[in-house]
Amino acid sequence: MSGVVETLDEPVDVKDDKEFDVETEDQVGDDFFNDPTRYLFYRDRKEWADLEPVPQDDGPNPVVKIAYSEKFADVYDYFRALLKNDEKSERAFALTAEAIELNAANYTVWHYRRVLLQALSKDLREEMRYITAIIEEQPKNYQVWHHRRMVVEWLSDPSEELEFIADILSQDAKNYHAWQHRQWVIQEYKLWDHELEFVENLLEEDVRNNSSWNQRHFVISHTTGFSDPAIVEREIQYCLNQIRKAPHNESAWNYLKGMLQDRGLSSQPGLLQRILELKETHCSTYLLAFLFDCYEDALESSNQKENVEEEEQKETLQKALQICELLAHEKDTIRKEYWLFLGRSLKSKCGVSVPSNEPTADVPEQTVPPSGKPTVS
Repeated sequence: MSGVVETLDEPVDVKDDKEFDVETEDQVGDDFFNDPTRYLFYRDRKEWADLEPVPQDDGPNPVVKIAYSEKFADVYDYFRALLKNDEKSERAFALTAEAIELNAANYTVWHYRRVLLQALSKDLREEMRYITAIIEEQPKNYQVWHHRRMVVEWLSDPSEELEFIADILSQDAKNYHAWQHRQWVIQEYKLWDHELEFVENLLEEDVRNNSSWNQRHFVISHTTGFSDPAIVEREIQYCLNQIRKAPHNESAWNYLKGMLQDRGLSSQPGLLQRILELKETHCSTYLLAFLFDCYEDALESSNQKENVEEEEQKETLQKALQICELLAHEKDTIRKEYWLFLGRSLKSKCGVSVPSNEPTADVPEQTVPPSGKPTVS
């Protein structure tokens, strides 16, 4: 029996890692350090004895000193030492993995790892598997997504990316980092085929997913564009169909407005009439706000045209003001002052005098009863 096993038969006092000194090391034997469940500090590893650790410098009087664990301080002290010496070795590469395990958001560690990947001619396919495992654990870590982009560029092979990103999005369809990476991959390697179909499937699953709507606009903007009237009409119809499924979903309205804003909301033939018809069955604050925007756009356009009758302008303005009143007093009362402000601003811009039901002041009216004492009503 080895001395280690015999020692375990007797009661012993367990010491903390920080109490473990060189004398104890000589007593327990080498088998102790083969225990994978115990962390051995770098400062106690003979193969690291040539390196002087570099402690973190928080200045002489740190305001809020972070209470790093002893293991964390040990790993990063030696990481800083490697960085200081610009060491490019296998042990340096292995240490970056330990540093990343402790803090996968440390950009400097990822940068140094990339330097080592190239300097040591490491297997980039193996690195991709490493990155995949980390993203699956930390899917919203910016640094690891950036690292993945760099490795994909070095490989010049995006063949696994769309499927991988789709898997990440299946866990969280609104993961900003995954969408950002997907847009880069598609644009960089011209992988536009079937992307619109992918987006439509996601919108079928969740029509309120702003990220999917944004991706739809991104794909069309970079492929067919919105200059073709047939494309615009297709997208209008698609939006209206989705709005009927979820009338109070802001995403579809934002997409519709964003698509048409540069063209003019009021310039699309038949759109205003379709929105008014939709109002009768699927009214919402977003629909009313879109109507107001249409009327405002129509007024701005008419100011740039000649031979526009004043009565026509007054009628359009009155419709816009009625929308503001409806939103302020019934449909969106929490933003009452906002809608009343928009109404006043629109009247000021148009310079057209119209009757309004809006109170001129919030001062209570005083009346004098027969007693002669004024009361507030």
